[in-house]
Amino acid sequence: MGLEDDAREYHRDEPSGKLEISTTKSTNTQRDLSLAYSPGVAAPCRDISEDTSRGYEYTAKGNLVGVVSNGSAVLGLGDIGAQASKPVMEGKGVLFKRFADIDVFDIELDLTNPTDIVNSVSAMEPTFGGINLEDIKAPECFEIESQLREQMDIPVFHDDQHGTAIISGAALLNAVDIVGKDLSELNIVFSGAGASAISTARFYVSLGAKKENITMCDSSGVISSDRESLNRYKSEFAADIPEETLSEAMEGADVFVGLSVGGIVSQEMVASMAEDPIVFAMANPDPEIGYMEAKEARDDTVVMATGRSDYPNQVNNVLGFPFIFRGALDVRATEINEAMKRAAAEALADLARQDVPDAVVKAYGDQPLQFGPEYLIPKPVDPRVLFEVAPAVAQAAIDSGCARRDTDTAVYEEQLEARLGKSREMMRVVLNKAKSNPKRVALAEGHDEKIIRAAHQMYEQDIAQPILVGNKSEIVATANELGLEFGPEIVDPSDETWDHYTDRLYELRRREGVTRNEAEELIHGNSNYFASIMVEEGDADAMLTGLTHHYPSALRPPLQVIGTAPEANYAAGVYLLTFKNQVVFAADTTVNLAPEADVLAEITKHTANLARRFNIEPRAAMLSYSNFGSVENEGTKKLQDAVASLHDDPAVDFPVDGEMQADTAVIEDILTETYDFSELDDPANVLVFPNLEAGNIGYKLLQRLGGAEAIGPMLVGMDKPVHVLQRGDEVKDIVNLAGVAVVDAQND
Repeated sequence: MGLEDDAREYHRDEPSGKLEISTTKSTNTQRDLSLAYSPGVAAPCRDISEDTSRGYEYTAKGNLVGVVSNGSAVLGLGDIGAQASKPVMEGKGVLFKRFADIDVFDIELDLTNPTDIVNSVSAMEPTFGGINLEDIKAPECFEIESQLREQMDIPVFHDDQHGTAIISGAALLNAVDIVGKDLSELNIVFSGAGASAISTARFYVSLGAKKENITMCDSSGVISSDRESLNRYKSEFAADIPEETLSEAMEGADVFVGLSVGGIVSQEMVASMAEDPIVFAMANPDPEIGYMEAKEARDDTVVMATGRSDYPNQVNNVLGFPFIFRGALDVRATEINEAMKRAAAEALADLARQDVPDAVVKAYGDQPLQFGPEYLIPKPVDPRVLFEVAPAVAQAAIDSGCARRDTDTAVYEEQLEARLGKSREMMRVVLNKAKSNPKRVALAEGHDEKIIRAAHQMYEQDIAQPILVGNKSEIVATANELGLEFGPEIVDPSDETWDHYTDRLYELRRREGVTRNEAEELIHGNSNYFASIMVEEGDADAMLTGLTHHYPSALRPPLQVIGTAPEANYAAGVYLLTFKNQVVFAADTTVNLAPEADVLAEITKHTANLARRFNIEPRAAMLSYSNFGSVENEGTKKLQDAVASLHDDPAVDFPVDGEMQADTAVIEDILTETYDFSELDDPANVLVFPNLEAGNIGYKLLQRLGGAEAIGPMLVGMDKPVHVLQRGDEVKDIVNLAGVAVVDAQND
């Protein structure tokens, strides 16, 4: 099947469409239903009747946007009517939810009269926290938005007007910087004079362009003040020049902005522009001139953007509206004003200058993504857009006086993290602790590109003081190639003799068959031994390794050099697994093959301590295929012995029980009804597996089939903080484990 048939099947597959309504509160019992509806619902109703602002407190209004259209100007389809536009509006709802966790009701109005639309939408104000107007034809869309903004006390935003303006505005800010020109002196030519073009021109003026330097063209050529019968929107950008063609207007222009139709700009027209031209050909699906055609039209730099995802610099509205509404809703703004739009554009422009996460690079086929002519604006799937744009918009709303509530920036960022998943919320707790007192973290594989990028983020975010172990010239060259502006601390094993490190390694390992010459070779030739000695000697507070090594070979040097803590006999690997509303720590998943009772008991205590570093009070369960003695054999006996020893240990101040099956451990009804004698009053959040095979299988099934996000493995039980990365880890995983290591070091 082709794309169109695939799309039909995608929408038709049961349940039809792309959206559904789901409950956010428990509805399992009669009491739940009496709270959700009659008679309990009367209480919040009475409160709202007395104070309508409490509608934000008691209902979903504060996170609900109405996507409203009459289907009169659907992109690429034209006037198809209200009913036919519904798949597009549902799609808009999907984007709101996917990128900013905003719920949507799509409203398709079978109306053509602007006054009727205004009256219908304004009457729905009690339902929504904001209104997104979509696919309404010009010039009616201007009047509809204007009247709704005046009549409604919630944000009203016509994305067709302002979305492209904001995203292309961000691209323009960076493009101007790249070509070394002044925004206020740019000669800008527009092809297209519809809602998007007029709003984009207005926004460029808001950013600093001069109105008199903007020439706007429609299908008849340059919009000249001499032309008769101009509507008041086109006349706003009518130039005081004789009528001429688009081709003539582009001669000597610094910027071309295409919001018209495909194929109307030739290479000769691009060649006639000023030095290092900026070409934004944003017609969809086919741009005014193709990406490669524009680049090949000249020998100098052509900074090119389109509306297509298969070329660099896609001007995609999804970079704007979800995050703009997120920021506006969260401070209960009464409008989305010019200051908020500028804040969004500036935040996007700034984000494009930062290092790009691995997940984003992978999503785009591992193509290089680094600030420059081929990367002016972030990619839509970049999760950082939420944390950059929404706070900037919220702050602009507060500063401009249209916010009805203030927000603490740090708290707000944590709330946004939580919207992207429990794992991000949990890591925010740890990273904030790390920032309170950053420690020195030795990165044994300092030559690796991911490690260098992670070190840059640790440095920029003040999470840790990274120390890169490796060849200094190689590390500096890689950092420069990546465009990372920081001077990392580098320790090069080949720089000097490092006799004191050799002596120390020889002292530690000479009774294990290591000669001094071999110790010297290990110090100079094995960065894992070098970093281990750094930590053991106190020259670093923690260590990360494993990205380019197999786990056992990466773990061996720190185990031999640093060893376990004085009160510990064993190390273990723990994964933090996060679900939508639940967190569990899974141990041991990486180290101990067939642990005995004493090992299991020690692993449980280490893991409980780790949970508390994440502000989680531990409740531990020893997992088995048996429930509390239902099967008696050697395997279940060791679990029972481990539980008994923990119960007898006065230092254990958390509930622990077992042996028990996995569902018993995590399902409240089973624990409280079938096994009401259990030490656990609530589901376990520390799951101790009976052996390494079960642990590794278990956490991976939870991750892959259960939809859990995994953080780790975190190594517990070591004398100094050491964490061994997985070979496929991304930069964010490295930074996360560095944060865990710093918090470990703070507690030492």
